[in-house]
Amino acid sequence: MSKFIYGRPYQVTTKGPQFTPCAPHSVLTRLGDKWTILVMSHLAIAPGFRLRFSELKRGIEGITQRMLTLTVRNLERDGLVVRHYYPEVPPRVEYELSTMGASMLPALEGFTSWISNNWQQIEENRRNFDAGD
Repeated sequence: MSKFIYGRPYQVTTKGPQFTPCAPHSVLTRLGDKWTILVMSHLAIAPGFRLRFSELKRGIEGITQRMLTLTVRNLERDGLVVRHYYPEVPPRVEYELSTMGASMLPALEGFTSWISNNWQQIEENRRNFDAGD
């Protein structure tokens, strides 16, 4: 018999509850990646959810050009970002949150708010654990 907890289905078996992945590991990895969160957050505050590559790079501290390229390419592949290419001299490329990407913003807000409210306690717990307390 299927049951649900926080929207996640699981089966009750004789050995206890059994959970199966709801999404491929690659999707969960992408959505939890620090660069993905920062790129999507930066696009979320941009006018029309759209920015040029150089504006994205300038607004994300520590990201390399290569890592930003990989991140936006993967977000485009997943359908969360749309790439707009303008054949000008020099060429201009802009990235925009897709409808699906924008629909993820409320979940991202909840996730980042939870992290913000709990990261100091998590760091303290890690120090205590590592010290053997």
